[in-house]
Amino acid sequence: MKRLEQFSRLFSEIGLAGVADIAIVALVIYVFLVALKRTRRSGLILAGILSVGVLYLVALRLDLLLTVTLLHGFFTVILVALVVIFQEDLRYFFERVGLWWVERRLPHYKRRAGRLPHREVEILSRTLGDLAREKIGALVVLRGAEAISGHLEGGEPVDGRLSEPLLKSIFDPHSLGHDGAVTIANDRIVKLGCHLPLSKNLDKLPRSGTRHAAALGLSERSDALCLVVSEEHGSISAARRGNIHGVTGAAELAALLEAFYDEVAPISPTRPWEDLIRKNSREKVMAVILSVALWVVVAHRSQEVRQTFTVPVQYGLLEPGLRVARIEPAAVRVTLSAPRKEFTFFLPQDIRLFLNLADTRPGIRTIPITSSDLSYPSGFDLHDIEPRQVLLDIEKRPSEESSTTK
Repeated sequence: MKRLEQFSRLFSEIGLAGVADIAIVALVIYVFLVALKRTRRSGLILAGILSVGVLYLVALRLDLLLTVTLLHGFFTVILVALVVIFQEDLRYFFERVGLWWVERRLPHYKRRAGRLPHREVEILSRTLGDLAREKIGALVVLRGAEAISGHLEGGEPVDGRLSEPLLKSIFDPHSLGHDGAVTIANDRIVKLGCHLPLSKNLDKLPRSGTRHAAALGLSERSDALCLVVSEEHGSISAARRGNIHGVTGAAELAALLEAFYDEVAPISPTRPWEDLIRKNSREKVMAVILSVALWVVVAHRSQEVRQTFTVPVQYGLLEPGLRVARIEPAAVRVTLSAPRKEFTFFLPQDIRLFLNLADTRPGIRTIPITSSDLSYPSGFDLHDIEPRQVLLDIEKRPSEESSTTK
């Protein structure tokens, strides 16, 4: 029941601004996690960092001071190391954000990948098969769901209907656009003579030329399907999502194209709300969990809070022969304010109220309590003292009274 009350209080403290904060962070984390799906190494590194983060939260909850201190230093260093470790992934992430912003300016029908009709699939596979048999080099890029315009350099607009004569004329060795790439969207050839970013992953490119490096390079930065015809070996290769493999013939190429369009432009698309739930569901759940955890650790623990403590009234030495017969109240309530995280290792014993009674004379005295009478750790602000004065009854010691009488 107590745990339920804690969660209920935490939920009430989030507020509208907190919900918006969590939603924005969750969106950023989700896009970053989706980007990491293409790189297994980066995913493993992220999993290791998350494991250490969970250990940090557990240690924080159990008040394991040494572990928390060591891990706090670890996270201070890892924030810098992350920039180096995820350099390529961060670049990909910001490229995606920039391309998305550029795409918003395009007409709606150009924002999404259209499915290549079955007739055009046969035309493309048959034409590339003919070029392979004739050992004529070619590089064809089929756009996926992601924009690729930001990754292309140069090129001449064509905007022509996909056809066998047009493709063969473009890749004719005497054509000016022969050495560049052709981009296809929907059923139209958009550009010819485009230059693509080259891959640096040389271990995946044994005995391959520039066309293969360009195809693999673009596939590492987008979900496009890149098809390469080698003029040296007369073979067809397909590159997607950072991998490149050979294709045996026109039939296998046609099947590959159909599978590609089944993914990026399915015939029976799901409803928007179904796609919102099903697509990358694991990454969405992880993004929400991580954003809530970050909000609790960073934002929630940084919020200014007030806590009230009962502090006993202490006092110093009196004049010789005097004593405190009565003190009311014997304790006061002290309210301190600070970021929530400052109270993690704070103990009530860290507050002390000490009254200086060196010059006090016998009798009933009202002593005001000021901030100078209190001592507490740095990083806290004194908000209130209740009450702000105490009543002291100071009298002579019995031994002194008896000696005076004699």
